[in-house]
Amino acid sequence: MKFGFGICFVLLVLNSCASKVAVEEENEPLLAERKYLFTIDGEPTYAEEFLYILQKNRPPGEETAALSEEEFETNLELYINFKLKVAEAIRLGYDEKEEFKAEFAAFREDLRKPYMLESDVQEGELQKAYERLQEVVKASHILLSFPTNAALEDSIAVLRMAEKIQTEAKAGADFGALALEHSQDPSAQVNRGNLGYFTAMQMVYPFEAAAYSLQVGEVSPPVLTDFGYHIIRLEDRKPNPGEIRVSHLLVRTNPSDPESEDRAVRKIADIYAQLRLESSTWENTVLSFSEDQGTRNNGGMLPWFGVGSIVPEFEEAAFNLSEIGEISPPVKTTYGYHIIRLEDRKPIAPYEELEPTLKSRILRDSRSTLIKSQVLAMQKAKYQVSENEPLLQMLERELSNWDGVSLQPLEQVLSSGDRWAEDLVVISGEPTSLRSFYAFIEQSLNSVESQKANGVADWYERFLSDKLNTVEEQELIETNADYRLLLQEFREGILLFSLMNDLVWQKGILDSLGQYQYYEANIDRYQWKERVPALIVSMTQDNTSEETEIQEFLRDKRYEPGWKERLEDRWLDDFPLLFTVEDKVVEVPNHPIVKDLNLSTAFHDVKRGSRHYFVLTGEAIPPRAKKFEETKGLVIQDYQNYLDQKLIEELRDRFALHVDEAEKKRVYEIAVH
Repeated sequence: MKFGFGICFVLLVLNSCASKVAVEEENEPLLAERKYLFTIDGEPTYAEEFLYILQKNRPPGEETAALSEEEFETNLELYINFKLKVAEAIRLGYDEKEEFKAEFAAFREDLRKPYMLESDVQEGELQKAYERLQEVVKASHILLSFPTNAALEDSIAVLRMAEKIQTEAKAGADFGALALEHSQDPSAQVNRGNLGYFTAMQMVYPFEAAAYSLQVGEVSPPVLTDFGYHIIRLEDRKPNPGEIRVSHLLVRTNPSDPESEDRAVRKIADIYAQLRLESSTWENTVLSFSEDQGTRNNGGMLPWFGVGSIVPEFEEAAFNLSEIGEISPPVKTTYGYHIIRLEDRKPIAPYEELEPTLKSRILRDSRSTLIKSQVLAMQKAKYQVSENEPLLQMLERELSNWDGVSLQPLEQVLSSGDRWAEDLVVISGEPTSLRSFYAFIEQSLNSVESQKANGVADWYERFLSDKLNTVEEQELIETNADYRLLLQEFREGILLFSLMNDLVWQKGILDSLGQYQYYEANIDRYQWKERVPALIVSMTQDNTSEETEIQEFLRDKRYEPGWKERLEDRWLDDFPLLFTVEDKVVEVPNHPIVKDLNLSTAFHDVKRGSRHYFVLTGEAIPPRAKKFEETKGLVIQDYQNYLDQKLIEELRDRFALHVDEAEKKRVYEIAVH
């Protein structure tokens, strides 16, 4: 049972992020002592690292199986070889290369997400969204928008007006009439503010949150969104019916042609009457009469949809259908007249199925900003953040017109008062200066993924968030063994891959001289055994007349090139599955059929299990050495293995390796039980 390291180690890393350290609670004192298992040039490797990898790389189903001493020794040697290669990569400066830093930073960002506070907050928002999806709500609203380029006084005036309208609505005024009079949502002139039914993720987040917090008939205080202030009245709430799939037939109307309405009404009525006849078929009727060019050829089929996803009139009629195959009376929408048929329905999907979609949508809408704000507030409290408010206010005042891109204005402000060393913020008792703030902005602007920031406040929030994330991650490394070991695993895996790619894999492929020298030095490993050209026909034993015909056709033949094509032309055109046929040179001792044949005869009739074989063999080819070109692929593979072994030998000579035998014995006792 050999588990192995090397490139397999890297691949295992990438596919096992949820693995846990397999150390029982009673063994925790061993890890707490931090006594090294072995050192490489004085750099220690601890028991927890080896036990973690050892358990992770055991075959599925054998995680708790007893481990022999030989297996333990083999895996320890493999792990030492792995760590030697990592040490060599560091000695050669691979960890300082920009490619490594970029790759590891990307991995690190993905690795730490599940462990950070942000993940918990995000999970809470996902659960909240899914809970809201279980209901649909019906709401009306009145929108008061801000004037273009509104000043603070304008915003306050809009708020005061919204509060006045809310007071009237709560006092019993007709909400629809208020919407008709005051709402700046253009649709209010048609729907009197009634938005119909909707569910989570269909409205901007502040609106959704306010609507779901109301009781039926209750009117909300003014709710601020990017559109302005909303006064919301909840009209109804009920369980979410899930999604449905319908097909439809459409007869269009033309608003600019008054007569088209009458023609459409008569036409849709006639079609509806025809559909009610037993002799009619839905698909043919849709194909003949529907004016929806996108769906008429597929029976009028529409994609799955839920509440709030389609025009209200169509949606209401569709969800009122109860039986599969049931058709609705004609339904009027802005597009014309529809007849709708119910094709299928399904409930809300389980959370696990919807989670990826919900997460993607949450990260794209305003919830993402809310999550970041919540996380920042939690981190500030946890890490006792003390901000230099007067200094921040001075920066915002002095740089009120700063575009957030050019560093010169910021540099001038900091230099004019020699403020570089002033503390901007203190985190967990550790002060951070304005110089660090400047360096963060400079580095961010030089990044390929740089995003524009809007002045001092925006840059400061990014800076503080970055600092707090760093502090939180450092705490994770110190207190969470899962994360610490996983992070180390990825780092070392990337270094190993880079080293092996340069010194073993690519060298083995590109070093043609080395390949040939290795081939010549090991020519005894690249030998052809006795070979013979053979035509092998394989078919099931069905005792068919065709089987007999093929047998008689080949019986008096000798092997020669071209028989394969003649057999295929004669039989496979009419019976394509009658047989399979191979024409190739095979090594006699290694071929399951040919090895048992008497090669002094040309034709062979062999039955094995359910298969019937007819074989023609030619003149035997004596054993000989393979030419380099004939075995180049195997030579490259063997040469790479040789380079790998040579590298390990060199590293064991280069580095001072010391194994603590007492610790090794203790680790073995843990591993075998």
